[in-house]
Amino acid sequence: MPASTGQKSRLLAAAMLLALTACSTTDIASVEEPPAVPTTGQTNDPAPGFENVKAGSEEDFILNVGRRIYFTQDSAKLDSVAMATLDNQAAWLNRNPSWLIKLQGFSDDSGSESKMKTLSQQRADATMAYLASKGVDARRMWARGYGNDREVRDCTERSCKVQNRRVVANLRAQRDES
Repeated sequence: MPASTGQKSRLLAAAMLLALTACSTTDIASVEEPPAVPTTGQTNDPAPGFENVKAGSEEDFILNVGRRIYFTQDSAKLDSVAMATLDNQAAWLNRNPSWLIKLQGFSDDSGSESKMKTLSQQRADATMAYLASKGVDARRMWARGYGNDREVRDCTERSCKVQNRRVVANLRAQRDES
């Protein structure tokens, strides 16, 4: 059965995303600013489903900035890829000062529950400190470590576990300490 236009658009977007993630460079200075809304590539029309994404919205943050950063095993050190994402987050947050941000830290199952909870908090705190160093008001942010309570994937392969070693930035209209 031939693919519909919508399926082709989604496949094209997925292929482009895979190609971008395969790039080995972290030099984002030479990359052009992404469009405010994903396009189909055929015209300047937004891709199906993205017609109503407004600049400064939560959808804009998720689609055009990114809300996840990843860490190496047993580390809370930010690498160059994480810092590039955080630089984009800081710029977006500084342009949209009405948003608050909850930073949720996570870990895999490579240690004791106590150790993983502490490490996930250190990851969230490191992320918050970096964003503050880029001008985001610390009063707009809070960080919480969840250990390995909320795994993205339950797996045994090292390449899979990296998905669980992350910090997720969630926009909030008001403070939520849970």
